Amino acid sequence: MSTFFAAFVVLLVFFLLMSIGYIVKKKAVEGSCGGLGVLGIEKACDCDDPCDKRKRRMAEEERRQKLEQNRII
Repeated sequence: MSTFFAAFVVLLVFFLLMSIGYIVKKKAVEGSCGGLGVLGIEKACDCDDPCDKRKRRMAEEERRQKLEQNRII
C-alpha cells in the first residue's frame, strides 16, 4: 500500500510541476516530433468533403479570424 501512495505522490508532484510550467510560460505541451505538420499534412482528415461538424468548426474559426482582423481595440 505504501508503494501505491508513493507512486501517487510522485505523479501528483509531476502534474503540479507541469501545471506551474504551463502557467508561467503560457505555452501548451507539445511533442518533440512536430506531428503532422512535419509531413506537410495540414489537417488530420484527408477527405475532399468534410462532415457537417467539421464544416461548422471551420466556419467558426474563419469567423473568429475575421473578427480578430477587424477588431478596433
